[in-house]
Amino acid sequence: MFTGFSERTGAFLWDLAFNNERPWFLAHKQEFEDFVNTPVKALAQDCYQLMGARAPGFEGRVRVSRIYRDARRLFGRGPYKDHLWFTLEDSRSRGDGPAFWFELGPSDYSCGMGFYEATPRQMEQYRRSADANLPRFRRLIGDLARRGWTLGGEPYKRPKALHDDALVDAWYNCRWVSVHKSFDLGGAAFTDTLPGILVDGWLELLPMYQFLMEVYLSCPNETDRAR
Repeated sequence: MFTGFSERTGAFLWDLAFNNERPWFLAHKQEFEDFVNTPVKALAQDCYQLMGARAPGFEGRVRVSRIYRDARRLFGRGPYKDHLWFTLEDSRSRGDGPAFWFELGPSDYSCGMGFYEATPRQMEQYRRSADANLPRFRRLIGDLARRGWTLGGEPYKRPKALHDDALVDAWYNCRWVSVHKSFDLGGAAFTDTLPGILVDGWLELLPMYQFLMEVYLSCPNETDRAR
């Protein structure tokens, strides 16, 4: 059960950022387990169970990141990440579909939902689906904007189309889409209320998540990863 992060959580991640090497990490591995890894895993499980209880019909799975960077992608950086995350995704996803997520860093945490691995074909279907029912799409994205969710996603250099609505165009002309909120590490994050707060947020995102899952499931066996 998640009981909260602490000041030691952020302190460890800051120290790791400045001492990103194997000897230091091994000497402080128990701190990592006590103040970072164990509470992140507990938070992930609590959120997974709470999401299942509060979102009828949502059958998913949880994935927790590892602290170790891929050795093939270090690019001069140390072997450890200075942040951890977990995702909740639909059980029908092959690991590349839309997902709810939480990320913990040295001084803040964030949460949201994204379709990061969307292929060009899936994004074409996304735009077709938006155009096929533009009033529904406007309601979805307008509600997220009113609730303070920030749109992420890499825009196309050449817009795919222009509408009479700047918000629609911002969502329409993305190579992939995500929304997020960020918070300072403290307050609710140091208490056992955090799982409920995160799930409250994800429930606000659920209608858009369902829209993106419709897109994802309409493109079965999609393997083209080029952008």
